[in-house]
Amino acid sequence: MTNINHHIIDRGDGAAVELFQAHPIGSGEPGGAILFVHGNQEGQLTGARELVDRGTLSTFAVAMNVTAAAVSQPGFGASDGPCDFCGPNTQDAIIAALNALKNQPSIDPGRIVLYGHSRGAVAAGMVAARYDGLRAVVLSSGVYDLNAFHMDCADGLRIAIETEAGQSAQAFHERSALFHADKITTETLLLHGRHDDRAPVAQAEAFSVALENSGGKVVLKVLECGHRLPAKTLKGVVEPFLKERLSAEQMIH
Repeated sequence: MTNINHHIIDRGDGAAVELFQAHPIGSGEPGGAILFVHGNQEGQLTGARELVDRGTLSTFAVAMNVTAAAVSQPGFGASDGPCDFCGPNTQDAIIAALNALKNQPSIDPGRIVLYGHSRGAVAAGMVAARYDGLRAVVLSSGVYDLNAFHMDCADGLRIAIETEAGQSAQAFHERSALFHADKITTETLLLHGRHDDRAPVAQAEAFSVALENSGGKVVLKVLECGHRLPAKTLKGVVEPFLKERLSAEQMIH
């Protein structure tokens, strides 16, 4: 069983950031934590509540015996907008959530994993380049060179990018983790569907090479699926990775 709490925290500039947390009941010593960053949601804009309603937070909290949290990006859920397509305000919201977790006595600040999917992976990849002390980062179905993606993506996504971020070189640069790979020192697990029709698998392959060339520790898993990764497949790949990185024994060694 878990307790799920709802928080509104400050992004650092007075803007509200929504954070949900599922805590395993009866835990004693400080434990690890996972912070999830949601995807695009196709106009629903429910933000982190999607992961509460799906049972994702409760499932991970129980399976891993950790705090499982989710943050709403600006313009989603109860987080103040506007949306900025994974830009500085979104990254700052994620960083505020990470700091909120790190400062809780029930959480070991050295055992926090950041997990972003799709749009959330774009933002989480950039946060990994800006934020020290993450135990690991998991990025699924993301894009890591936004300018290259923008030129060939579907009309709806292209309009969203142009509306929220603009089309300047700076805007693309500050949303493209590929060009910040040398700043990412945490262990990274990249997950991508070989048949993804939204985010080309070449994006993950190029990012993996960039991380390797920068001396980073990265694992790329290309799965036989599309943009949405099957839960059964994820369980077999993600759970072992997370359990090893979030265990207290691994931190001791």
